[in-house]
Amino acid sequence: MNYINQVLKKSYFMAEMEVRKLLHDPTELATRAIQPILWLGIFGEALSKVRAIPTHGLTYLQFITPGVLTQSVVFTAIFFGLSIIWERDMGVLQKFLVSPTPRLALVWGKMASAGVRGMTQIVIVFLFALLLNIKLNISLISIPGTIVLVVLGSGFFTGLSMIIASLVKTRERFMGIGQVITLPLFFASNAIYPIQIMPQWLQVVANINPLSYMVDGLRSLLVSNSPGQLPVDIGILLVVTFLISLLSAYMYPKVVV
Repeated sequence: MNYINQVLKKSYFMAEMEVRKLLHDPTELATRAIQPILWLGIFGEALSKVRAIPTHGLTYLQFITPGVLTQSVVFTAIFFGLSIIWERDMGVLQKFLVSPTPRLALVWGKMASAGVRGMTQIVIVFLFALLLNIKLNISLISIPGTIVLVVLGSGFFTGLSMIIASLVKTRERFMGIGQVITLPLFFASNAIYPIQIMPQWLQVVANINPLSYMVDGLRSLLVSNSPGQLPVDIGILLVVTFLISLLSAYMYPKVVV
């Protein structure tokens, strides 16, 4: 119990430190707003005129809004691994590793910080959806549910990015591999088209892709009014996020090796 309390307390301090960095330099929020605006304002608007993709009674812009939110969160979280490479180069990471702070707290702190950044993406996407007159279900259930899914999704992909950083060890390699991983994960999901229209082999990939469960949960809450699968989506994200946090904590010291 003492260990768990220590992990939670140190995780909070680590997350607070990361959030202070964000408040000190809020320009990152402005640059992160560009991507969802482009996807909804250009890609979504263009394909909504084609009407070739089955969206089960939704407009195409409604259909992809949860996918665009997921993509924005993932692309923000996946580059958290870059920060630990930078911290290693500045000598900060070595100080963390020789401190009594549990490795799991270092990882959970990063995950929580990514969750805060993810919540800013919720605000950006919701505001732009309002501007485009995209009808979303905004309620006392959908807002907390959206936050839970975004925090879990941010945590999973932050953990994945930290594992990648511990393996590649350089910023240049990380940038290349980060793009190679995130784009296939995004396109091999239900973010911009239904799984049912994919080739059989791609359906298998999409069904084991954590990103698909995040999109599915957000779509249930925000546009489809059918939360039947929501507990499954949250449960799967919770399990994979916890597991990847354990692996990240194990791999974390290897960044300096």
